[in-house]
Amino acid sequence: MRVLKPVFYSAIAVATLASCKTVSKMPVPAGSNTVVNIPAKKAALTDYEQENWQHLDLATDTIPGMSVNKAYEFLKGKKSVRVVVGVVDSGTDLKHEDLVDVAWINSKEVAGDGVDNDKNGYVDDINGWNFLGDAYKEHLEYERILMNPSVADAETLAEVKAYQAEKVEEAKNTLSRYGNFKTGAVESDKILTKYFGKSSYTKDEVAAINTNDPALSQAKSYATQMLGYFDTLTEAKEYFEKGIKNAQKTIDGDNLKTDYRTVVGDNAYDINDKPGYGNGNTGHSEKEELHGSHVSGIIGAKRNNGKGMDGVADNVKIMAVRSVSDGDEYDKDVALGIRYAVDNGAKVINTSFGKGFSPNKEWVYDAIKYAASKDVLIVNAAGNDGKNIDVEKTFPNDAPDLINEVADNFLTVGAMSASYNEKLPANFSNYGKKNVDVFAPGVQVYSTTPDNEYKKLNGTSFASPATAGVAALVRSYYPELTASQVKHILMNSGTKIDFKVVKPGTKDELVPFADLSVSGRVVNAYNALRMADRMVNGK
Repeated sequence: MRVLKPVFYSAIAVATLASCKTVSKMPVPAGSNTVVNIPAKKAALTDYEQENWQHLDLATDTIPGMSVNKAYEFLKGKKSVRVVVGVVDSGTDLKHEDLVDVAWINSKEVAGDGVDNDKNGYVDDINGWNFLGDAYKEHLEYERILMNPSVADAETLAEVKAYQAEKVEEAKNTLSRYGNFKTGAVESDKILTKYFGKSSYTKDEVAAINTNDPALSQAKSYATQMLGYFDTLTEAKEYFEKGIKNAQKTIDGDNLKTDYRTVVGDNAYDINDKPGYGNGNTGHSEKEELHGSHVSGIIGAKRNNGKGMDGVADNVKIMAVRSVSDGDEYDKDVALGIRYAVDNGAKVINTSFGKGFSPNKEWVYDAIKYAASKDVLIVNAAGNDGKNIDVEKTFPNDAPDLINEVADNFLTVGAMSASYNEKLPANFSNYGKKNVDVFAPGVQVYSTTPDNEYKKLNGTSFASPATAGVAALVRSYYPELTASQVKHILMNSGTKIDFKVVKPGTKDELVPFADLSVSGRVVNAYNALRMADRMVNGK
């Protein structure tokens, strides 16, 4: 993800586009250095814009989305092939009204007969595979290493112990801050409920309050801030309550007292133990397990069906690979999840998860290389710690030394907001001039959640599937292109950002946006398809 591919293709190369093999060897052209100079949108986003901003266009809508709607205008009359996207994540509700029509179905398997009909090692894998079985709760990786020090080398163990001390101090600070945030949510909600005479009120209603009353003014200010991240103050209160509970567990060491993996029944640190462990139940185990569903909707929720929202890609099937629990994922589950998706036909895989320690990272690197050998693109979330991952490692990644890639099929994505100004990058997003490739919408992204519901969520977890959706769109309409080519098309065709922004993780430190990623761009579906079309058709 470090080096952009060769930049120009010659007239001779264009003239020799007679075969797919020729196209697959073409270098990806350089992107335009033209910058869209428009004033930042000052008006509040409408309901439609809030729920669809990632699909809108900077030039026409003054919102820095991915120009998805514009892309479909370009695609009119063009033919596509179906692309399978593997979602390696938590459980995914493929019975959701907006996902049921795009669920991948293993046509070689007979549902419920208890037989591995297709002989792929997984019994009754109808919509994918669940490597976690009935497990949901899990430790963070550093906690598992503290519980079982033998899985890590001495250097890693020392790092983990130092990290634990930091986490305890962070938890103490979190306990204090979240306690204040929770109190603010409760008190503000009481005041606003009394003012409106109802318990349900909107962000716009709060913004319209005109008062000289100090308490009401303070409640308005607090609510305005919180409703930028949550739908209601009740939701904010519940979020802070959960954070308080988790912080207390970290301080008390409660997280080191239970081995959750016994529910799965394998040895998580032996990749050869129990092939085919888990089951075919890829759905969510409880309503809170919404991550995989949200990711899947961003990629491919059924378009133009009059329900909920539209995914980015219009001819995809979502393969659910449940490998991520309510805690840190195991390297074994990630590596085997990637291999499962590759072996069963995925051409794009989304990996929206991450952690600070990876005792069996070589298994994941081998899986990435395996995906590359099968021409599969992996789109990966950069992480939500507001840190420079050129300096601080986060896993998974594609460069053991943070410099040299193991393969050229791994695209790492940072998160951006709908604000076309210094607040463009999400403050929580990880960044890196060498290890983050591009940015995409990841703030207040509206998508599917279990049981036919929808929600706005924040995270690079949602910037990644937005990008994976564009990748699937390119692979669907231009199947001649390789995974590596599609990766660099998304990087080189993105919208160029040429102004300073607040560096993620800081309050007001300004840096050039170009310093936050390899490309200095944000994903743009229209530009990507135009570039792909020029490569394939020479126009």
